[in-house]
Amino acid sequence: MGYVPDEVLERYEKELADAQAKANETGLNQDNMAMSMAENEINLVKEQLSLANELETIEHLLRSDTLKINKEGVQEWTAAEDQDMIILTEHGVHLIMNTIMFYLNKNTLLSNYETEIINKKMEDFSTALADVIFMEYEKVFKYPTFEECKQILIDRIEKKKELRMFAYEILGKEVDADEIKRQFLEEIEDHIEKEITKIKEQVIKNKLKRFEIIVREVQDAVHSTYLRAWNGQERRTLRQHIQISETVGGSKYTSSARQSRGVLGILKR
Repeated sequence: MGYVPDEVLERYEKELADAQAKANETGLNQDNMAMSMAENEINLVKEQLSLANELETIEHLLRSDTLKINKEGVQEWTAAEDQDMIILTEHGVHLIMNTIMFYLNKNTLLSNYETEIINKKMEDFSTALADVIFMEYEKVFKYPTFEECKQILIDRIEKKKELRMFAYEILGKEVDADEIKRQFLEEIEDHIEKEITKIKEQVIKNKLKRFEIIVREVQDAVHSTYLRAWNGQERRTLRQHIQISETVGGSKYTSSARQSRGVLGILKR
């Protein structure tokens, strides 16, 4: 072999070092990409199996909260200002939420049910839910307080007064608002307690009309969860996604990221 100048050797050594550094960087980038894909897959699985948002929305709706846009332009849940809109007590809200949380979870999603089993489970669930709400309706539905009933009675007297004043004006008679109000008070003087009781019964009767729709809404939420588990659809969807991720990520992703923090590990948690 002939003589090789030092500058040539130095150039070769530099090129070799650069090539080695580039190879190391490429391998590191592949590892980072694989781990990033693994994290994305884990986050996607968590999002798909998490029903936290649905449960939060259901609880707000059971409390009769409404979505409003605040001063910052962001939507937020706010408590109902109209007491007539509040149907359930705290006991009622907790009763229903504690019940459906046994069904709206990843264990249900990852199950494998046939149509007949789902129908039977839904029939049992709906019947049991309706029965427990009916048996405990005095605790479940929000009765009006005495102050609320008293205010309703006062408002009714004011409306009757305004109506009679309008009638007197039409007939060309002199109108004395205080005298008209005094007449109405005299009419109910001996049975104010009875009027308050009647108002209370009317208010709770109107709230009890929501019984059927509340049961149906909760029933549909549980039914939708069961349908995601129909013939193992949720598990099959996850498997398909994993296969696609493995195809995109290649062998490097399969051997490193999934082996260390695979989807099956998340499902076991």
